[in-house]
Amino acid sequence: MKKTLFYFLLFLSGNLIAQTNRYDLVIVGGTPGGIMAAISASREGKTSVILERSGYIGGLPANGLGATDIATRGATTGLFKEFVGHILNYYIQKYGKNSEQVKISSEGYHFEPHVASLVFEKMLEPERNNITILTNRQFDSSAKNVIMQEQTISAIKIYNRKTKKTEVYEGKVFIDATYEGDLGAAAGVPFSIGREGKDDYNEIGAGRLFKLWQGPELEGSTHEGDDAVQAYNYRLCLTNNPDNRTLPQKPENYNRKEYLSLIDDVYLGRHAGVKILEVTPQMQEENKQHILSGGITRIPDDPWGIAKITNMVDLPNMKTDANNQHMAFISTDLPEENWKWPTADWKWRDIYANRLKEYTLGLLWFAQNDNDLPEAFRNAVKEWGLAKDEYQDNNNFPRQVYVREGRRLHGEHIFTANDALPVTANSRPPVYKSSITSSHYALDSHAVRKREEGKLALDGFFSYSSAVYTVPFETILPKNVSNLLIPVPASATHVGYSTLRMEPCWMALGQAAGIAASVSIDKKTDLKKVKVEDIQQILIKEKATLFYLKDMDNNHPDWEVAQYMGIRGYLPDWEAKWEADLDKKTAERWNELSGIKINYEGKKRGNVLRGIYEIIR
Repeated sequence: MKKTLFYFLLFLSGNLIAQTNRYDLVIVGGTPGGIMAAISASREGKTSVILERSGYIGGLPANGLGATDIATRGATTGLFKEFVGHILNYYIQKYGKNSEQVKISSEGYHFEPHVASLVFEKMLEPERNNITILTNRQFDSSAKNVIMQEQTISAIKIYNRKTKKTEVYEGKVFIDATYEGDLGAAAGVPFSIGREGKDDYNEIGAGRLFKLWQGPELEGSTHEGDDAVQAYNYRLCLTNNPDNRTLPQKPENYNRKEYLSLIDDVYLGRHAGVKILEVTPQMQEENKQHILSGGITRIPDDPWGIAKITNMVDLPNMKTDANNQHMAFISTDLPEENWKWPTADWKWRDIYANRLKEYTLGLLWFAQNDNDLPEAFRNAVKEWGLAKDEYQDNNNFPRQVYVREGRRLHGEHIFTANDALPVTANSRPPVYKSSITSSHYALDSHAVRKREEGKLALDGFFSYSSAVYTVPFETILPKNVSNLLIPVPASATHVGYSTLRMEPCWMALGQAAGIAASVSIDKKTDLKKVKVEDIQQILIKEKATLFYLKDMDNNHPDWEVAQYMGIRGYLPDWEAKWEADLDKKTAERWNELSGIKINYEGKKRGNVLRGIYEIIR
């Protein structure tokens, strides 16, 4: 009845659809998470459509994020590792195994934006019979664009930005792969925006926080929650190759006043790193006089030139992934002005995206040309420009804003900072039996507010070390909807999300979502009734890592055994020690876990664990 009414209303609005588009999976968002969901589902024989609002798929890796954010290589594998392998193979095939490009690609973890785009296309090519990619398809986050039968999504309405017509897509399973959580919110999934307070989950880094980079928390840190959203920016692809460099031009709406604080920052060596605590006013005045006489900064850890306003990581072919400078008070992030983005409509988002672009170009132009900055500093910045061979249809500027955090949709499990931190010293974080990937990056958030008078750091900027963790399936299983998965706007606190939000993890969660959807379809049951073990079995065969071990990779013949037993508590340490002798204490632990009496004398750990696996499996 509701579906009939939905199509009738479309008819009345003048948006009658000639045919209904039906797929097994309907994926909103051509992000890496969405792409991997489609690929993993295709390998299970399922059809998918990827509906991408922009003219291009690939999300941030195709838009400047070429320095892969992962702390432990091998913690996340599966389709992400295939992506890395294709990157490496591209540079080997094009430039030679011993080339400088291969070296700088860092085994495929560092890459140029256009290479990421090529690799996504390469990975999708074998699946083209099952995967349809449609660009310029806009989903507006409103309940009127989702038709539901009780708690099940039947179809969604999409605006075709080229034809100006409305299209309808039916699916068995829907996947929200947007950075904003637009589909889940429209379907009625509750969500969070902003920062939880310390009292909510007892998390490190929660709430209002001032912290020096690699240094202590500072006065003014109340840890109270608020609605503040961490800053967005563009990940620029810069180069100092004169033959491939174009210097930024002054933008139309240039506002010099926005950048004036950089002048004193340069002369006085002001930054938000821990070594600023060693700096005295006398040192700053001496630094200013030294610079005025033609020198460069002498303040400890004070970046100079382009590094003062961007954090640079080398990419092949004399390029860099230029991110916000962690220690800067003014950089490519634009805090506060993005707070509306998660729940705003696309008209507002487009206005903000252009504002951020002009702000960024204005910052670069100011740093290269303003006469109140030292000439030596300006000349150092002028060594760098936009890479002419990237984004050639967009004036060499990234096409997509780096949305670090949008809505965090509520799932059956809320991932917190404590899920990424060791339970005790040198131990693992909590190990979840329902793990769908392991991953690893620091707890890492950018600022939520612009500089405040008298503060030595920006509010909200933090980085805390974590350990390799497991992500339970329930993190991408939303409340209230039976056939929706949320691998990108996953269920987490602000601090918990600050590590999940890295593209390797999003790719892994996307892969798991595609497989979970396929299992749900095959079993003819909704996602909340799917056995996680069925999902895990396929993930492990696809070489995904659910449980990280330092001494065993996914080429080991007993990989499946170690993964299955690891998430069930048989391998609490970081190493499997597969060929080591089994000791009495471990035998007793395995006995308790399995209920099987174990004769440990003269036995190898791996052989015994394989035997237990064969019995309980």
